[in-house]
Amino acid sequence: MNRVIRVAGAQMGGTRRADSRQHTLERMIALLERAAAVGAGLVVFPELAFTTFFPRWLFDSAQELDGYFEPAMPNPNVQPLFDRARTLGVGFYVGYAERTDDGRRFNAALLVGPDGSEIGKYRKVHLPGSVEPRAGARFQQLEKRYFAYGDLGFPTWRAPTALGGGVLGMLICNDRRWPEAWRVLALRGVELVCIGYNSAAYDPNGGDTEDAGLRTWHSQLAAQSNAYMNATWAVTVAKAGDEDGSGLIGGSCIVDPNGRIVAEAKTLGDEVIVADCDLDACRQGKEKMFNFAAHRRPNWYGPITEQTGATPPPECRA
Repeated sequence: MNRVIRVAGAQMGGTRRADSRQHTLERMIALLERAAAVGAGLVVFPELAFTTFFPRWLFDSAQELDGYFEPAMPNPNVQPLFDRARTLGVGFYVGYAERTDDGRRFNAALLVGPDGSEIGKYRKVHLPGSVEPRAGARFQQLEKRYFAYGDLGFPTWRAPTALGGGVLGMLICNDRRWPEAWRVLALRGVELVCIGYNSAAYDPNGGDTEDAGLRTWHSQLAAQSNAYMNATWAVTVAKAGDEDGSGLIGGSCIVDPNGRIVAEAKTLGDEVIVADCDLDACRQGKEKMFNFAAHRRPNWYGPITEQTGATPPPECRA
């Protein structure tokens, strides 16, 4: 079996609140077609790809908020993307706001095969921001207000033969900063992790200690270090640029299992990046430095799952 997959990252420029769903969908289909034209078999779109990053706004109306959520996936509002991908024989990852039949809301992502069938669904676990708005802030970060914590864990899925039969995993935005998420995927054999994000080009929690350059560097650092430590490919794709005066970083990139960036976006707009990902390249790390069966010592890892906050040692009395 050919274990090389040509993967594309479909970075998107900013999406305004006033943009129509049709306009956004047309942009996504154009990116899909550009990726297919250069032979991509899998296309990774950003987090919340169909809408603006709405958690920056405080909504008083549940009806207005619900307009950003998908009651099913696919549904008539997004079906053209699914239809075009199936016609082209291209699989894809796409992030979206999910509303379940019982009214729960999640920041979710779907992985779709080249034949249009669902491979798997993931719900974001590490929600940043706050429940209550910050007084005086021009832009909020209210993911904890609008989304429930993901309840599906960190599963992996076996890809179809058309995608090399590899082991695929998904994360969303802030998840990529938490090594525990990557390690669980790696313990489930992951060989390629798809990640979409919408990361502010400023400190979303207030203050002036972070800027676009630092946050872009952190984004790529997280992908590179975790790809290396878990011997996996990583495809991290942004929604970037300006959204109604709020900046989002770019820095979309494809990282190999040695932690090297092999493809990188150059703009903050709609852009396609492409790389040939040899899944067998994961074997070097998985069988040597990060041979988990040979080298892990989980009896010492208890604090990772037993506590949340840090517990430093007592102060020295001397």
